[in-house]
Amino acid sequence: MSAIPEVTIRAARREDVGTIIAMLADDPLGGARERIEDPLPQSYVTAFERLQLDPNILLVVADDGEGAVVGCLQLCILPGLSSQGASRGLIEDVRVASHCRGRGIGEQMVQWAIVEARARECRLVELLTHHTRVDAQRFYERLGFARSHVGMTLRF
Repeated sequence: MSAIPEVTIRAARREDVGTIIAMLADDPLGGARERIEDPLPQSYVTAFERLQLDPNILLVVADDGEGAVVGCLQLCILPGLSSQGASRGLIEDVRVASHCRGRGIGEQMVQWAIVEARARECRLVELLTHHTRVDAQRFYERLGFARSHVGMTLRF
């Protein structure tokens, strides 16, 4: 696949939520978690509205320049006492539309998130990726991320 021109990273809008959920569901892990229905389940609309109200959470999409959403990620700015009061940027839910993978969109989005975290005075950026997502782990390591933690989850 050829690289696409630089995408525009912009704040997600209500009308993007269905596309975002479809990208989140487009693999075995996400497919087991997400619900693709028309109309969109109210839980997603409510979650989107809550995200919009929090100034420390940025849900963004990658727009291909023709109005199509081809990627998404969420950047959470977490203030803390650790590391001498450092804030950290937590990158979550990075997805690229399956037909656009391998074109540099994910890298553009993650680089955007790093720049944004620095601009918000974060001293580090972290992310989590499922242990089975080996390709994603290689991708993040190529961007300079280092394995540093053991993640643990408790679902309700």
